[in-house]
Amino acid sequence: MRIYGLVQDSIVDGPGFRFVCFVQGCTHHCPGCHNPDSHDPGGGTEMSAEDVGAELLKNPLTDGLTLSGGEPFQQAEDCLTLARLAHSHGLNVWSYTGYTYEFLRCQGTSAQQALLDEIDVLVDGPFLLERRTLSLPWRGSDNQRVIDLAATRSAGTVVLRPD
Repeated sequence: MRIYGLVQDSIVDGPGFRFVCFVQGCTHHCPGCHNPDSHDPGGGTEMSAEDVGAELLKNPLTDGLTLSGGEPFQQAEDCLTLARLAHSHGLNVWSYTGYTYEFLRCQGTSAQQALLDEIDVLVDGPFLLERRTLSLPWRGSDNQRVIDLAATRSAGTVVLRPD
């Protein structure tokens, strides 16, 4: 998989101490993106999902895995491997995406839908510079939603995570 960067102990990409996997490659190209160097699919570093997983498991204080980017759903198979590994070790999984939940659920590839099924919380939607905000937790613009996917699967409709 192509990796833009790995961060241990992030406190800004979800609750608790998070291991963040920033994937390389994104076709959304949102103006004002905070990781524009992650857009080029040929950039970054090549790593196996297993090697990234080994990094994830190095810190016993890690509360969860956050998949960010770049666009994690454009490397769905490898991100799915990481999400399953995280869950097998009792960690929760968050993911950021420029896609909407509805798009991924209805039009996503089988790998994208499998990844969606393995995620606990999804922050969806493109970053919109004209709707940028610093007042909402876990997101950069107010069009983005923080979706509790377990509750969404149970309810059959999108359930937002309370702030």
